[in-house]
Amino acid sequence: MTPLRSGGACPGRSLPAVAKPHRQPLSDRLRAWHSRSLALIAALAIAACADNEASSPAPPAVTVAEPLIRTVRDWDDFVGRFEAVQSVEVRPRMTGYLQSVHFTDGQYVRAGQPLFTIDPRPARAALGQARAQLARAEALLANARTELARSETLAAAQAASQEEVEQRRAAVRAGIAEVNAARANVEAQQIQVGFTTVRAPFSGHVSERLVDVGNSVVADQTVLARIVSVDPIHFAFEGSEALLLKYQRQGLAGPGAEVRVRLQDETAYVHPGRVDYMDPMVDPGAGTVRGRAVLPNADGFLKPGMVGRLQLAGSGNYRALLVPDAAIVTDASRRLVYIVDGEGTVVSRVVELGPLVGDLRVIVRGVAAKDQVIISGVQRARPGRKVRPKKGTIKATTAAEAPRPAAIAPRASSAEIVAPAKT
Repeated sequence: MTPLRSGGACPGRSLPAVAKPHRQPLSDRLRAWHSRSLALIAALAIAACADNEASSPAPPAVTVAEPLIRTVRDWDDFVGRFEAVQSVEVRPRMTGYLQSVHFTDGQYVRAGQPLFTIDPRPARAALGQARAQLARAEALLANARTELARSETLAAAQAASQEEVEQRRAAVRAGIAEVNAARANVEAQQIQVGFTTVRAPFSGHVSERLVDVGNSVVADQTVLARIVSVDPIHFAFEGSEALLLKYQRQGLAGPGAEVRVRLQDETAYVHPGRVDYMDPMVDPGAGTVRGRAVLPNADGFLKPGMVGRLQLAGSGNYRALLVPDAAIVTDASRRLVYIVDGEGTVVSRVVELGPLVGDLRVIVRGVAAKDQVIISGVQRARPGRKVRPKKGTIKATTAAEAPRPAAIAPRASSAEIVAPAKT
């Protein structure tokens, strides 16, 4: 038995082996039956081959595009809290009964504005007494000077001794000291009278009053209210020692470095500011360093204690290749992208990822500018298989669009497009 070859409908494939006719003489009817059998077997084999070719799937369709080339800038993300530049607990400087309150709870007050009045009558009475003591001391001094002048005249006429003159001079010096002490006491009592009015030490928002009128307050102990400054405002955050080293080597995070902040209900970083302080010491327990930025807050919208996210410029401008983040394939600990070569075959490339720019991912290395990256239909592509590529484009993310936090730990939290890169 030998295989029968098809005539070209299914090249390279063999038909089932059939028996050749015996060489001994056969009747015409038997010879005709053999011929019809061979023709039927051949037709069935050709039909089966055609069915197999028709059932084989066509290569899947995918969309490919060259990586987007742009100039970008990295931003590192930090979580922090707003703090008032100035904050004080308002306490009385003298003891007494609270007489009146001169503000509304939560009001914005100016520096020097009266807030509370403590009953001033005891202080005024003490001031009056001090002034009377001053007047008495001045009268005694004037009398001592008169006595001294008389004694000096009598001594010149040898009608008084020199010892008496010295006594008169000592009385004048004592009188001068008494006058000076009385004047100092008057000044002290005037200060006490001034302390009966409690004033705002700086401009800011005052809290609710913590003591009602009629209560006794104790000097330097009772907290009457709290005041926090409004404009500008601080934002405190903490970063790792590794980031600190990077900033120091690149000269990025010193005083004056650009930052931007967003609140919990905001999608964009709309509050600009500058770094104004970096702690000179690293916390040995946590391995972090405290930083602080200052932001303008003329309308008072930002409040101390609010939580926000801060972005600090983590690099200068640099040229980058970007692909859609959805085009990244995860293979265990590796990150891959699929490339279509000139013959329509899928090739996998191991890539190193950078930060996110909106929905695009910066590719640090692993992809060339002219590579045809599969940006749609990744789930249908398999390395080494043929595909039918369709040309597509990658849309740029504008600089005004808010960068999203990174889902995969990159070298920076996010980035933004600064300008199209020069090729």
